[in-house]
Amino acid sequence: MTSLDHKIDFAVLFSVRNANPNGDPLNGNRPRQNYEGYGEVSDVCLKRKIRNRLQDAGESIFVQSDERKNDEFKSLKERADAIPELKKANKEKNSELFMDIACSTWMDVKSFGQVFAFKGDVLSVGIRGPVSIHPAVSLHPVDISSVQITKSVNSTTSDKKGSDTMGMKHRVDFGVYAFYGSINTQLAEKTGFSADDAENIKQSLITLFENDSSSARPDGSMEVHKVYWWEHNSKLGQYSSAKVHRSLKLNVTTDEPHSFEDIDIKVEELEGLPVKVYDGQ
Repeated sequence: MTSLDHKIDFAVLFSVRNANPNGDPLNGNRPRQNYEGYGEVSDVCLKRKIRNRLQDAGESIFVQSDERKNDEFKSLKERADAIPELKKANKEKNSELFMDIACSTWMDVKSFGQVFAFKGDVLSVGIRGPVSIHPAVSLHPVDISSVQITKSVNSTTSDKKGSDTMGMKHRVDFGVYAFYGSINTQLAEKTGFSADDAENIKQSLITLFENDSSSARPDGSMEVHKVYWWEHNSKLGQYSSAKVHRSLKLNVTTDEPHSFEDIDIKVEELEGLPVKVYDGQ
């Protein structure tokens, strides 16, 4: 399978209603905000969701979350050591072979890259992936509600705290977020990332929040509305990613948006670079 031969840029618009899209562990797990009150979702969080969707689609994933793993390995090192060819390349200090095997084995390594630097290994390999993703930022300042919760029963018999011990939950009342990304052909050549792989990434973006529910994110509380997909006609692209991303004009039409329809969306046409627009599922 040949590697991707043309640059791709993309953008995703999604909404959050009464959910915590990405809690900040340094701030009591409150939804992330910048200093101006705009909501944020980290690129690490977004890549986790893409990995989960790829895994749901049957792709082999190296960085699996513990609650979703489909093998018996308890660490990344165990998962890597389970590949005999990879272990052999490590002992032989053949970094190029190691990279080729890792990229052909795991879709997320091929897409996002990975650092293989484990204690006891003789080889340390850093792989740069072709798919880069920006953090998501809301188009307007978001309001965060905090509610106290109680537990109705003690966890253990010896628990000294009463069954009415207080806790806190936080949520974004409503917000529309946007994030952007690109797929670099030069790095795609190195990892073997193909046009079919790009299609898998696109489908993951369209269905980003499927099978992603939790107590902080109930089903239906987060929704992908639009995915914008630009495919250039060359490896380097006709335009810079910054210019392509700026061509998507997003304006909030009211001081207090309550629905996705409160966002005015326009795409500035770039000569020779049409955009494909997909509705979320």
